[in-house]
This record gives sequence, C-alpha cells and structure tokens, in this order.
Amino acid sequence: MNGLVWVLIALPLGGGAVLALTGPRHDRVVPALGVAVAVATLGVAVAAAVTRPAASAPLFDGMRAGLAVDGLSAVMVVTVTGVTAAVLVFAAGEFAADENRGRFFGLMLVFAGAMLVTVTATTLPLLLMAWEVMGVTSWALIGYRWRQPERAAAADVAFLTTRTADLGLYLAAGAALAAGIGSLSLDDLAHADSPWLHLITAGVVVAALGKSAQLPFSFWLSRAMQGPSPVSALLHSATMVAAGAYLLLRLHPLSAATGWAGPLVAWTGALTALVLGVVAVAQTDLKQLLAASTSAQIGFMVLAAGSGGVAAGTTQLVAHAATKSGLFLAAGAWLTALGTERLSALRGAARSYRLVGAAFTVGALTLAGLPPLSLWAAKDEVLAAARAEGAVLYAVGLAAAAVAAVYSVKALWYVTRPLPENPTAGYDTERHGTRRTAPTTPLPLLVLTLAAAVLGVLALPGPAAWLKRLVGAAGEPSPEPWELGLSAAVTVTAAVLAWWRASRPAPVPGSVARWAHGWLYLERAARAIVVRPVLGLARALAAFDDRVVDGAVRQTARGGRAAARLARRLDDDVVDGAVRRTAGGGLAAARFAGRLDDDGIDSAVRAIASGARSLGRWARRPQTGLLHQYYAQAAVGFAVLVLIILLVR
Repeated sequence: MNGLVWVLIALPLGGGAVLALTGPRHDRVVPALGVAVAVATLGVAVAAAVTRPAASAPLFDGMRAGLAVDGLSAVMVVTVTGVTAAVLVFAAGEFAADENRGRFFGLMLVFAGAMLVTVTATTLPLLLMAWEVMGVTSWALIGYRWRQPERAAAADVAFLTTRTADLGLYLAAGAALAAGIGSLSLDDLAHADSPWLHLITAGVVVAALGKSAQLPFSFWLSRAMQGPSPVSALLHSATMVAAGAYLLLRLHPLSAATGWAGPLVAWTGALTALVLGVVAVAQTDLKQLLAASTSAQIGFMVLAAGSGGVAAGTTQLVAHAATKSGLFLAAGAWLTALGTERLSALRGAARSYRLVGAAFTVGALTLAGLPPLSLWAAKDEVLAAARAEGAVLYAVGLAAAAVAAVYSVKALWYVTRPLPENPTAGYDTERHGTRRTAPTTPLPLLVLTLAAAVLGVLALPGPAAWLKRLVGAAGEPSPEPWELGLSAAVTVTAAVLAWWRASRPAPVPGSVARWAHGWLYLERAARAIVVRPVLGLARALAAFDDRVVDGAVRQTARGGRAAARLARRLDDDVVDGAVRRTAGGGLAAARFAGRLDDDGIDSAVRAIASGARSLGRWARRPQTGLLHQYYAQAAVGFAVLVLIILLVR
C-alpha cells in the first residue's frame, strides 16, 4: 500500500498539468474531467487516511524525499481533497464560454496537489518544493484574469509578500545542514543544537506566519480577493492560508524546544484573531469581510499551535475549512447573479436566492461561534489550550471570539434585510450579473454547510479523545463546563448587540474606522519600510553598474580603439612608406639603365634593367598594408633562415 501515497499526489498534479495544457479547444469537457480527478483524489485520500501509507525515494546525496500519512496528515488530506472537490463542482458552472477553463481547473488541481505534498512530506526539501509550487500557482490563480491590471497587481503583491516570508524556510534548511541534520527530516529538526535550533525555528515561524496571513503579513489576503470566488474558497479555507498553521502544528516540538517560539506564536495568533476581527467589522465589501475573518480565524489555529493545542488547532482548521469555503461560494454565487460584493447592495440577497441564503446563514452563525455549531466547540478547545498558558492570553482569545460574532452577524444582517425599493440600483458594480445562480451551485453549498454545522462533534468528549490520540496529543487540556458556558454567553451577547446596532455607525473615531477599513495600512507600511528602500538600493546599484563597472569597460574599449588607430597610422606612414621608397628606388635604377641604353649600351644592359623592373613588381606584391600578412611573411622568412642554418650545419 506504500504506492498509495504516490497516487494521492500524482492524481492532482498529473491531471492538473494535463488540463492546464489542453487549451481552449476542450473547454466543454474540462470541468467534468477536473471534477472527476478531484473526486478520485478524494477517494484515494480516504483510503490513505485509513491505511496510513508511507514511501520515500532518493532526492539528493544523503537526503530522501519522504511522504507519509500519519494521524495529523490523515485529517488534512481528507479535508483538502474534500474542499477541492466541492469547490471544483461549484466552479464548473461559474466561467464564461470565452474563458480558459483548462488553465483554471488545471491550476486548481496542481495547487491542491502541492498542498497534499506539503501535508504529507516528512523531509524539509520536499516540503519546500511543494511550498514553492503552492506559492506560484496561487499567484497564477489570483491573477487568473490577468488582462485586468488591478488583478495582476494584486497577484504580484500576494506572491511577493508570501515569497518574502518563504525565505524563512531556506534559512531553516541552511541552519539544519549547518547543525549536522543531513537528512533534513522534519522530526529531527527539534534535536538541533543551539544556536542552529533557534535559527531553524525562526525561519519556520516567519514562513508559517507569512503563508497564513498573520500579523504583520495579513494585508496580502486583502489583495488576494481579486481572484475568482472559487479561488478564494479554496486558497483561504483548507489550503494556502491553512498551510502555515498546519506547519506550526506539525512542528510544535520544534517551537517548544526553544522556549521563546511557543509564546511568540501564541500571542501572534491571539492578536491577529482580535485585531483582524476588528478589521473585518470595518469592511463594507463581503469578500473583504470574509478575507479579514480568515486571518482572524487562522489566528485561533496559530494560538493553538503556540499553546501546545495540536488537536484543538486541528479541530479549528477542519471546521473553519468547511465553514469558510461555503461562505466564499455563497458570496461567489451572489457575485455571479447580482454582479456586486458590496454589503449595502446585497440587502435582501438571502431572500432573493433562498438556497444560497440558507447556506450563508448557517455558515455565518457557525463563523460567529454560536452554540452548538462547530466553531463554537472548536474555539473552546483552542481557548482551553490558551488558558493553560496564561489568563491574559485566554482573555485576549475570548475577546477575539466576541469580535468574531460581531463581524459574522454584520454580514448576516445585510443579506437578510428586506429588499430595498430599487435593489438593482446597487447591482453590477463588479461585473454584469446574470440574475440567476448556476446549476452547479446547490450541491457543494449543501455539503459544505452540513459539514460546517456538524463538525463540532469533534469537540465532544468521545470524538475529542479519539482526535487527540490520532494526532498524538492525548494530554491536551479540554474545556471545563464553565468555559463552555462563558464563551457561549460572550458570543451570544456579542451577536445580539451586533444585530441590534448593525444599522448604526460604530461608536469609534473616524480615523480609527478608516485605519481598520484600510487593513491597518499594513501594505502602505510595507512599501515604506521594505519596498522603497529595496528599490532605492537597486537603483543605486544599477547606477554604480552603469557608471563604474560599465564605465570601466567602455574606457577599456576606447583605449583599444585608440591603440588600433595608432597602429594603423604606424602601418601607413612607416611600413608602407618604406615599401614605397624601396619601389621608387627600383624604378630609378630602371630609368638609369634606360638612359645607358639610349647612350649606346648594348642589350645586356637592357636585360639587367628588365630584370630590375621584374624584381620591383615582385617586391611590391607582398606589400599589402595588412599587418598580419607582414607577420606571416616574417615568420616564413624566419623559418627559411632556420632551415638554411640546419642544412649548412
């Protein structure tokens, strides 16, 4: 059964590559083929989760490419493939006839395949390769409609931001090699000696926080909303943004070995959950609200990873994947039908499209963390792990849970309002709406909504104990009854207040509201602190190259040309002049012989003159003015002299 893990990654990678290269001629069959590959991969993932295959192959000298499905990756492969299949079913009816479906479905499958390699890799080189493929395919998917400049620019921002953080994995790999971990096995990283252990951990933490859009990298997720809705549903639920959280959960022993990494990760996750929750509340665009909530909800996973709650973070990851993918698909269905993402224009959308509205309602209530839905139970597991680390950390996490109820209820309030008198006035701001949903919309929405509602069973005592044993975290704390009651009271109270005040402006200064609406102006800060200095340095180096390095080359070339001109003058004035004088002397001798003949000298003298003219002609022939021919003649003459000397001796 070891070959099963190779099939698990070969199906989406190979099938995606083939579909991406088919071109527009086969667009009619591409969606069906893409869905078939995704469903087949889901079947293989379920089989792999049950049988737990492992395999490896030589990669570099002393290193192997290892793949294995253990407890944590078993949960991840089923989650990733399940969400991928649902999203591709939805996407089958979302694209116009003139769009390249082969490229889209192919890239989506390759992206999912890279995520599967990431969650099953047991060695750092293979994980790093998959990490890079995931980054570049996400760039291509976010900029899928690349003919629109703003979408291409958004893809560049997302790619460069995550790419900068990804350099941390290269730092980790280099430090691991320096520490003597030649195999680069993930399980061996925690055994590195100091100071390499700290460098490895720092690199992993930076890469994970960047990929999961945690502070201060969160702004790239806002720009990523320029991609098609199915891309948002996949990238921002179970795959790309979840990859960083998964890596921190997988390498929890590494962060625990340093002493400082665990608290740093936990506090980063808690603050991201709280601050990005406030950002979500300030948004006026549905997809931007969902994007900010993604960073906030991933923050709970990061909080769990830093607090040692591996099972709690896994529960949060699975429940959030189903919930957020369903919400993004609902937002995409409304965008297709109504052509807008603005909350003010979506008033009454849930009433006009009841199936989509029902799915969105369940998803929003789940995202709010209301009991008994899945994210309520998952959140309490995370908060139990946080409380074990400290009361202040628990309090920040509980406040973030209250904010989650506010932004979720805000979105729900808008879409469930009665229709305004002229609802079409706010439509078609993003694209021309079709005023209907695609036939492929209901099935994935219903499946994901059902999963979002019931996955909370993983936090019940029996299933929770099973999950903890599965991921190797049997000793993790569980929430006390009073914690369950407290969190339920806090979220319900926050939800009621949010519904009551939804139509009123927030009681905060305008500057604070603008700051939150602008995603804390983090992108502007990144441009000022990182981009402009780097571009300035690049311009300075370019000027140095042009003026100093290239200048020296140009001066050398000018010197060469001057030397060539001098050599030409020397050849014309000296060498050729001497030749002309020699030839002139021969002509003078001939004229003198002619005079003697005129004066009565006999024919013998005329013969001498004729011979002199012949010698002059022969002497002029080799005088071409070409310096290399003179060198060749000199070489021949020298060879003849050497031959004569040898013969004489």
